[in-house]
Amino acid sequence: MATLSDKDVLHIAKLAKLKLSDEEVKKFGSQLSGVLEYFEQLSEVDTDNVEPTSQVTGLENVTREDEVELCNIEDALLECAPHKIQNHSIKIPKIM
Repeated sequence: MATLSDKDVLHIAKLAKLKLSDEEVKKFGSQLSGVLEYFEQLSEVDTDNVEPTSQVTGLENVTREDEVELCNIEDALLECAPHKIQNHSIKIPKIM
């Protein structure tokens, strides 16, 4: 593959919202070209008989079914309120 032109490097830098000096354009141009060469090597690998996969460790999520349970702590919570309880609700001072 041909090396990236300065114009290509500047375009990539613009997409990444980077401002590069002329020296950096030359430096990163050769580095990016090297990365693209590795991708070319990968495209030569025969993957016809390889199944697609999203993970390779075999780990699975451990989940459980949701269970509805009654929770009778309403009275205990109301007792913790710093204000007076009225009609099973917390009565707070008027603000306005």
